[in-house]
Amino acid sequence: MGVDISSLVGGKPIMLSDLTGRSVAVDAFNTLYQFLSMIRQPDGTPLMDRDGRVTSHLSGLFYRSASLLELGIRPAFVFDGKPPELKRKTIEARAAAKREAEVEWKKALEEGDMRRALSKATRTARLDSDMIEESLSLLDALGIPWIRAPSEGEAQMGHMARKGDVWAGASQDFDAILFGTPNLVRNLTLAGKRRLPSGKTVDVTPEVVTLSAVLGELGVTREQLVDMAILIGTDFNDGVKGIGPKKALALIRKSGSLEGIRSEGKVPVPDEYEDVRRIFLDPETTDDYSLVWRKVDPEAVRKIMCDAHAFSVDRVDAALSRIAAKEDVRTQRSLDSWS
Repeated sequence: MGVDISSLVGGKPIMLSDLTGRSVAVDAFNTLYQFLSMIRQPDGTPLMDRDGRVTSHLSGLFYRSASLLELGIRPAFVFDGKPPELKRKTIEARAAAKREAEVEWKKALEEGDMRRALSKATRTARLDSDMIEESLSLLDALGIPWIRAPSEGEAQMGHMARKGDVWAGASQDFDAILFGTPNLVRNLTLAGKRRLPSGKTVDVTPEVVTLSAVLGELGVTREQLVDMAILIGTDFNDGVKGIGPKKALALIRKSGSLEGIRSEGKVPVPDEYEDVRRIFLDPETTDDYSLVWRKVDPEAVRKIMCDAHAFSVDRVDAALSRIAAKEDVRTQRSLDSWS
């Protein structure tokens, strides 16, 4: 989930069409987990093919990518590599939470409580190696580039954006800001109507969070923002009990850094703070990637979606037709035309 600084960080609402002609690095794992969590039957069962294989990730990836390509947006999906050792505790905690949610989901189904069943089911999503490979094959068929990060995908995303190879990074997690992503697009793959676990639908609007604006509004540097996150708690450390975003901001404004806070002796700064800092400020990234958007291969798409997983040929072909009709739109707007 990343660090929760949503109460301090505001974004600028946009329309997806505002991104026409732009390239955006997408946090692949974050996105695929969204699809696996939310694309489900009313009782919480994920979308499956005739052989019982989960296909929620393919459905979301295909139709959302088709919408982006139709608008002339150039997505590039960044997949996580090996997580830092400091993330082990978070990963284990997430796995335990999923196991508990599965038990509660089955119990709700037995009791006939479909609303609670759906709510619990959305917390059980698992992304396995087969799903990842299927997703990579589908992206290849769609002509969309993908990158395997050496470690955290959001770190690689931020690296690519700072180099100017992409205009923005796309993720729901604010960690992307901590990793130095200049422009963060949120709700890129959830834009439109979203079904909540309660069964209700809400409007989801894309927004752009600009790092320079966030730092300016808070009156801190990126390094200080990272120090705030360490106090609050990240995927790599537990944080300090009783300290939320507002208190962390006040402490950093007063003392300037974690060293300053530690010297005062009033707040127990996490022992591993220097290691967590390095993860955000000097992460492992790579320049070994190529951003080339090719034309869609309709036959390859149909083989994956329709032949292998029995998706509707008519629906898939309709989406492919919309992409083909707008393929040239991707080059109609220059990267420096944003205002």
